[in-house]
Amino acid sequence: MKNIDLTKGKVPSVLTKLALPIMGSSLLQFTYNIVDMLLVGGLGSDAVASIGSSSFFISLGYAIHALVPIGTGIKVSHALGQKNEIEVKKYINAGTAINLLLAITYGLLLVLSGKSLIGFLDLGNPIVEKDAYDYLALHAPILFFNFFNVLYTRLLGSYGDNKLAFKINAIGILINVILDPLFIYVLDYGVIGAALGTLFANLLIFILFLITSKGNFKFHRQQGISPSKIKEVTTLGIPNTFQRILFTLINILLAKIIAIYGSDAIAAQKIGLQIESVTYTVIGGLNVAVASFTGQNFGAKKYKRILEGYHSALKIGIFYTGCVALVFLFFNVPIIQLFIREEATVSIASSYLNIIAFSEIFSAVEMISNGLFTGIGKPKIPSMISIVFTSLRIPMALLLSRLLGIRGVWISISFSSVLKGIVSYFVYQYQHKKGI
Repeated sequence: MKNIDLTKGKVPSVLTKLALPIMGSSLLQFTYNIVDMLLVGGLGSDAVASIGSSSFFISLGYAIHALVPIGTGIKVSHALGQKNEIEVKKYINAGTAINLLLAITYGLLLVLSGKSLIGFLDLGNPIVEKDAYDYLALHAPILFFNFFNVLYTRLLGSYGDNKLAFKINAIGILINVILDPLFIYVLDYGVIGAALGTLFANLLIFILFLITSKGNFKFHRQQGISPSKIKEVTTLGIPNTFQRILFTLINILLAKIIAIYGSDAIAAQKIGLQIESVTYTVIGGLNVAVASFTGQNFGAKKYKRILEGYHSALKIGIFYTGCVALVFLFFNVPIIQLFIREEATVSIASSYLNIIAFSEIFSAVEMISNGLFTGIGKPKIPSMISIVFTSLRIPMALLLSRLLGIRGVWISISFSSVLKGIVSYFVYQYQHKKGI
């Protein structure tokens, strides 16, 4: 497997080559999500609400899993920058061991406690609740394979070989796009069909990663499992994991508030979130690219190069999200109507995109800064920023929803994102003056 040296070459060129495959993967994932939502949207608002409800607990699994790829990715990229292959193998072993434990444990939780988790949302619709649990339970095996796929994708980023990850994920997504209509409509499995398509696609991606990694992702018995490496990986991963868990729990509580306005509101937010995810086709790619780029250069102690990469990514991110925000403001209704035609759902989703548009640029600043802090091995910084300001969403939502209805919930989400972007940049400036 190639190890691409990110400490040499022109910064904009290196960063672009690193980011483009990630953006391509994100774009493919976005395309799949859109196709999936179009297919599920054809089943009606209840089907969209079922997937939307269960997705909060699926996201919680990904939040917990962040413990593994974040810490493992940082340590592997640092070891690669230091040209230490033995350390690389030890960190991969540590990440693999933690990954296996989390995948099995969380999968069992979804199967055994899924009905209670869905019941917590008080959806008040038996059909939505049943479909939501079935979809959630099927994600136990999906998450098992996906946890490893996310780890392998992050490791390839540490190696600087995002092209391979792009190719593998592209194949999986294309298979998913083919299988979804087959399971949902031809075989008439409905909501469950969407989960089955995702299961087979993730299994294929998992197999392809193992085949193409040339043994790099296998468990290296000679190095064993080092308790000290596990501690290092988890120590680095815990802040980001705690941040993501809190973020997801807050979203679950927000969903409980949104559920007061009916299943149309839940469906509207799900559609709004899927459309908004177009932002992360580029910003998510820049986040991972900056983290990998920074990690290797930090290991090589090339600090000026790190700052140049950060500023290049920031310019791209701000320009892109500015364009996206304009689309959300002026063309939201036609886009929403591609997914759903029910007037109440369209109206609520439109208000979501109108309000969230004002925070898009600030979200870009936050995520790119997050990549920088992660790359230098200080994930606590973005985690603390996110924890503080994301937590504000609940009291703001409770207060503003009484005054403005569902729009108050959207304002609380948008305003907290604005604050996170502003604070992230000021903290970056402080770290820069202090010396990275």
